[in-house]
Amino acid sequence: MPRRITWLSNVIPDTITGFEEKVGKSIEVIENPPAWMCLQCRGAKLLCGKPRCPIIVKAQSMARMGKSYATELIDGSSPPGVFVGRLGYPKVSIGPMVPQQYGDTTILDTPERWLGMPIETIVDYRYSLIRGSSRANIHEASDPGKLLQALHELAMASKPVDSELRLTKAPRKILTLSEDTQPYGPSAPMERLKIANPSVDRRIETSYYDGDLKAFDAINRLYSKGVLVTRIQKAFSVGMFGERSRRKIVPTRWSITAVDSSISQSLMDRVKTYPTIDDFRVYSYKVYDNQYVAILLPEPWRFEWIEAWFPDTTWNQFTDEPYMIGDYEIHFGRTTYAKVGGCYYSTRLAVTEALEREKRQAAAIVLRETYPGYIMPLGVWNVRESIRMLMREKYQSFGDFRSAMNAALGKLLIPKEKWISSSVLISREITQTKITSFR
Repeated sequence: MPRRITWLSNVIPDTITGFEEKVGKSIEVIENPPAWMCLQCRGAKLLCGKPRCPIIVKAQSMARMGKSYATELIDGSSPPGVFVGRLGYPKVSIGPMVPQQYGDTTILDTPERWLGMPIETIVDYRYSLIRGSSRANIHEASDPGKLLQALHELAMASKPVDSELRLTKAPRKILTLSEDTQPYGPSAPMERLKIANPSVDRRIETSYYDGDLKAFDAINRLYSKGVLVTRIQKAFSVGMFGERSRRKIVPTRWSITAVDSSISQSLMDRVKTYPTIDDFRVYSYKVYDNQYVAILLPEPWRFEWIEAWFPDTTWNQFTDEPYMIGDYEIHFGRTTYAKVGGCYYSTRLAVTEALEREKRQAAAIVLRETYPGYIMPLGVWNVRESIRMLMREKYQSFGDFRSAMNAALGKLLIPKEKWISSSVLISREITQTKITSFR
């Protein structure tokens, strides 16, 4: 039987999904959490009642065996990189990310260039970036102080910036895992930051100094000008966009989803004006022991994303069966946050990008199976870039939905019947009679 224990109010969220327990009440500590709990939590909500996620603690223990940092002075070329934490919101941790090396360090913080690299290489990239942290109120973005101004200059930079970071102590060796952000390495409180004169990306600078431009419009303007999604996310997180008096610092985890959601929403609005595709299509792509499959239907826009985590994967450590979680939207979109998290919006972005290139509309069902070889979550960027690659792959064309469905589900290990019962859009497609059936 799980023992009962009371945690302090600053440890447990106000509302615990699935338990509906309130802060200050006794809650059950689940020694072996079910997969649904880990997938909804992913180390962030502490739904199992433990003060720290045991999965992340295990990963951090492994990371301690890596490179050690024994100095408080870190100097090198920031990729450029910035980070905003979420703990303590609305007073959050902000700071730069600096490696102990000079030169072209762009690759260390450019996920768009990582797909297909060994996982160990990506972790090394992240672990080489040392984070200095300082506390700031989110509203400081409307009137930034010296540190935040320096972070704005970093986020605007078009190439690596020589930086000197003085910490109050040697950085702690920590590896943070999440599906909503890429892994992060050592950190320590910051005493001061010095940066050389950065080369400014004029596209970002223009939006930064436009105090009347709404954040949504700034994000989409920069995307249309070819600015990388991850660069937009960094600038957005340190409060560089929006009407001047309303600007806020946004935790990195939230800024990633906000930018993916905003861009995909804008693309989606355009896609809905195009004619539908002419056939049923099946796309397939496998990377990092993740199998991705997409079915595109010649129908008005709808979207569904489902992921299945097999036993012994990060968020399914304690069961013997794959666990599936997903969400969907109909033609007019959704008004609530997708329960599957940030990967929903990164996938929607990649799919709408592909449809926008073709100037066509379609309903899209995207499925993911994650196998034990995927040794740790790499972040939303991994899903975004994987689906971008998926949608560029040569597809199979079919004349009817059942043929396309059978071909798509045949590429996955979970039985077809389980996918059908787990998917709202597949179930509706094979059970609902359409008016075209009477023609």
